[in-house]
Amino acid sequence: MQMEARPLISVVITTKNEKGVVRDLLESIKNQTYKNWEIIIVDNSSADKTCEIAREYTKKVYTKGPERSAQRNYGVKKAQGKYVMILDADQQLASTTLQECLEEFKKDPQIGALVLPEKSFGKGFWTKFKAFEREFYVGEEEIEAARVFKKDLFEKFGGYDLSITGPEDWDLPLRMRKAGVKIGRTKSFTLHNERVFNPWKSAKKKFYYASGAAGYLNRHPEKMLSQGNLLLRPVFFRKWKKLLSHPLLSAGMIFVRGLEAGGAAAGIIYGVFLKGKE
Repeated sequence: MQMEARPLISVVITTKNEKGVVRDLLESIKNQTYKNWEIIIVDNSSADKTCEIAREYTKKVYTKGPERSAQRNYGVKKAQGKYVMILDADQQLASTTLQECLEEFKKDPQIGALVLPEKSFGKGFWTKFKAFEREFYVGEEEIEAARVFKKDLFEKFGGYDLSITGPEDWDLPLRMRKAGVKIGRTKSFTLHNERVFNPWKSAKKKFYYASGAAGYLNRHPEKMLSQGNLLLRPVFFRKWKKLLSHPLLSAGMIFVRGLEAGGAAAGIIYGVFLKGKE
């Protein structure tokens, strides 16, 4: 009865060369008001001290690749908790996040997954534009992706699709939502450490992820405009007053999104027309 009242929450973290940020995340878990949790690290062959740092906080440190979907699914297989939380190493939890998650699941038994709304922070000139962009997405079902799941439901849906890298964050919750699963959200924000954001590196990353996005868009073609269009997402038009209220931030954000959209477009062209011919 006591175990049911305080169920275990498994926090699965995927890493690859994250020594600069992973300790902040692990400390944020350590400082949770809710104490019945376990940490599972699934590392993708880091060449730095990521695993060494991780072992200061948990014995459950594993190596798995080739990509996040495989890492996450492996971590859930190792999880003992009733609930699983999927995090990236550059995130940080508010001290009440785990407690809030448990309360949301208990409040409404129909909820099968939870969104952790995010705020960005970091250093450097370009980071403020990325942080401004993320403000538009708060409360947007089309953009925010669930990161906390009932473990049995996660397994029922087969976890993350191994054939998708990039949009896998959207794919699993969307498959759940289409099947009638209710998705809730926490009130507290999770912080996303952008470090020193570099728009050119981000465009390169968008190219990589977009090159494997065809499977996602074939499965969910109705999301092409709201998710696939990086530059002209409908949310920017719905919140036009915010754009006009911050003209300099808006201009910088649009420039960054333009670079990222160019990278993504090139990635889609490469993935659809060239990748399979190599």
